[in-house]
Amino acid sequence: MKKQSFTDYPFIEGGVCAAQGFKANGVCCGLKHQALPGDGISEQNLAANGIDVDIPEESAPKKKNDLAMIVSDCDCAAAAVYTQNKVKGAPILVTKAHLADGRARAVIVNSVNANTCNADGEEKANAMAKLTAEALGIPENDVIVASTGVIGQVLPIEPIAKGIPVLMTGLSDKGNTEALHAIMTTDTREKEVAVSFQLGNKTVKLGGMLKGSGMIHPNMATTLSFITTDCAISPAMLQQALSDVVRVTLNRVSVDGDQSTNDMCCVLANGMAGNHEIKDENGDYAVFRGALYAVLLNLARMCAADGEGATKLVECTVTDAPDEQTAETVAKSVIESSLFKAAMFGADANWGRIACAVGYADADFDITKIDVDLGSVKGRIAVARAGFGVPFSEEKAKEILLEDEIQVLISLHAGDAAATAWGCDLTYEYVKINGDYRS
Repeated sequence: MKKQSFTDYPFIEGGVCAAQGFKANGVCCGLKHQALPGDGISEQNLAANGIDVDIPEESAPKKKNDLAMIVSDCDCAAAAVYTQNKVKGAPILVTKAHLADGRARAVIVNSVNANTCNADGEEKANAMAKLTAEALGIPENDVIVASTGVIGQVLPIEPIAKGIPVLMTGLSDKGNTEALHAIMTTDTREKEVAVSFQLGNKTVKLGGMLKGSGMIHPNMATTLSFITTDCAISPAMLQQALSDVVRVTLNRVSVDGDQSTNDMCCVLANGMAGNHEIKDENGDYAVFRGALYAVLLNLARMCAADGEGATKLVECTVTDAPDEQTAETVAKSVIESSLFKAAMFGADANWGRIACAVGYADADFDITKIDVDLGSVKGRIAVARAGFGVPFSEEKAKEILLEDEIQVLISLHAGDAAATAWGCDLTYEYVKINGDYRS
């Protein structure tokens, strides 16, 4: 999928390690498959992280990473947003408490097991923070804890305890890929973006990684997302920027309408770029917010495109709305419709399903004024005007909808506000993936 670029924010390499002073790593600690009897750390991981072992010539392929760490060389301003699901994973409760002072320095995150709905969940999440803090020599409250995976299964802490020292030995400013692989579950594609930008005479960098493929619904946070930057910014302004940008990016993504229990998006800002600290809504704040938008917008699009079983990214843009909330509500309603999503899978220009989803959106507008177009790199075609269908070429529509990025363009003819939401098609593979997820 082609990234959406912004002139003032050129893309750079490095993900969560792009900014100065950040290191990361990921290993397989054996949460799903014990790689070595009794310890869960694979010989490949040990060797890759500088620990001498004898690896047999015909050793099994390296198992998927399941434990990651991100750490800053110095203290950071920190901010986060969390799922609005009433059922929340234990790591969220611990992280919320740790970020009460707006400061953090490290992230520890595992996949395979969500550590949710477990009587000992907070105990285990606190243990992850304590083990990480002791290994790094930092206060326990400076550790963000996150987990993703199966809900309702007890999290074994022993593999994590043995994995953290291995993580430590391999921490690197090139460790973003290993960390990213560790948080992926049903994801099929890597999702990371980084940009650079100028604040005064200082070059500042901001990058992030995201996991998210299923249980994606726009009610924050939709994913596990970790953002790092070397910008100097106060915790209050960092939180404001994150909350504002998430609302128009991650909060407008839906894959299946299921809102996860463990979603969070966290940002760490260590100030090592040396810019004047952003303490209010000045010009530097606007530039920083733009960088955060560039990164989260692209991560949101990557998330939608990699929806479980998906073959197409679907982008719905509503224009000429009376206000942004109306435009957002209508766009979300369309991309959340299972009937519409199924039609996109079949490349069927059944615009009546779009009209249906627009019609039950919880917003006030005149349905007799709406126009609907469908588009892709193969062109654009009108399918409705003033609330009624218009003649169009089914062959041309099919050609447009067979592409892997589809645009649904809706005008309400009721104002000048606009909003965009992102989703994907609904395929046979989605059912297959979720029919045996635990196995």
